[in-house]
Amino acid sequence: MYPHIKMLKNRLWIAATVITVGISGVVMADTRQDQAAWMEGFPPPQGSIIRNSDRDFFSFPKLTWSVCHLRQLLPTKAVSRGLAAPVPFEYRPDRNIDQIEFRRSDTGETMSWAEAYTANHTDGLIVLHKGKVLYERYSGCLDELGKHAIMSMTKSIVGLMAEILIAEGVLDEHALAGELVPELKAGAFGNATLRQILNMTTGLKYSEDYTDPKADVWVYNEAASPLPKPPGFEGPRSYFEYLQTIEPEGQHGEAFAYKTINVDAVGWIIARATGKSIAELLSERIWQKIGAEQEAYFTIDSIGTPFAGGGLSGGLRDLARIGQLMLDEGSLNGEQLIPKDAIKSITAGANPEDFAKAGYDTIPNGSYKSLWWLFHNDNGAYAARGVHGQTIYIDPTAQMVIVRFASHPTPGNAANDPTSLPAYQALADYLLN
Repeated sequence: MYPHIKMLKNRLWIAATVITVGISGVVMADTRQDQAAWMEGFPPPQGSIIRNSDRDFFSFPKLTWSVCHLRQLLPTKAVSRGLAAPVPFEYRPDRNIDQIEFRRSDTGETMSWAEAYTANHTDGLIVLHKGKVLYERYSGCLDELGKHAIMSMTKSIVGLMAEILIAEGVLDEHALAGELVPELKAGAFGNATLRQILNMTTGLKYSEDYTDPKADVWVYNEAASPLPKPPGFEGPRSYFEYLQTIEPEGQHGEAFAYKTINVDAVGWIIARATGKSIAELLSERIWQKIGAEQEAYFTIDSIGTPFAGGGLSGGLRDLARIGQLMLDEGSLNGEQLIPKDAIKSITAGANPEDFAKAGYDTIPNGSYKSLWWLFHNDNGAYAARGVHGQTIYIDPTAQMVIVRFASHPTPGNAANDPTSLPAYQALADYLLN
């Protein structure tokens, strides 16, 4: 999530029709009943303006504009794609995909792929099969030139970077955070291993309940905010300062508990080990090598620290390139960009018993490893996931990658999983037949 986010009480409902032409030459038109006419006009009329000082700029329905325009709201740090020409995808559009049907996992109701696209407030969706694009569609605030906040999918990319450094011997997964970053030694992270932090099995006194105005996440967001602090403010003013204030609660290694602050600790560990921010390292090791079409960017705090826990924005196709790189075990055009051991570590998953204690009912057999979600289904599927419906879904058996950007009104993915996970499985079954 982002600083200064509170639920919006007054909702503006304006239908907008978006028409885009994909590189495949297919004209796609979508009508979004939740897409408000935000920030249109010179100047935009009162009532449609979104400012970075609005404490609800990342709440629905303003969210439907903000997810594509964070660079207009917050300071950012670029993830450069370098100077090489982008490498285009090969397109083989399959017009039957929209008609694929599945049963919702909650009600058993039959639904089509096209109906799920709309129901999940999708802003963009791409499907790769064996590296070729079968389906690409945009709506809402997004078109093929745009970038979209990927929220907590950022975590998985940070986890991938950590696994690369572990595979290369730069980081030791068994080392204590207090050894890797001495400033963390006195706090709750100090005696947690890097592996425990990556798998979120840390014992931290920290509440991420966004419905509780007194939750720790609001202190965290205030520390992260690059906006000026009120007079007399004495709290932490950066990610680094906040991480040092965390107190222990429970024992490390006992159970999975999803807490974003783990990832900012990983980002600090990576930066200390390499001498480069996660934005710089991601550009150098991946973004400049995958044939990316666009630069990506991170939101940053007041001292320029990238938000490792959820601050990345990028293009739909470029995130699909990341998914395909994972599917191909780190290899691209004969070059091993990512050590195979890094991918194998992630896809091996973690202990489902640790995961079960967290109560994720829509992922009953899952686990969480290196900031990736493992489903442990027959196809060996795994995913990067972010609030409001973001996902990179990778199915090795079907040789399929799905990337979805969305602006679902409900943050938690439990709201869209019943109409998403069965749809992904139905598409995999279709591709395997």
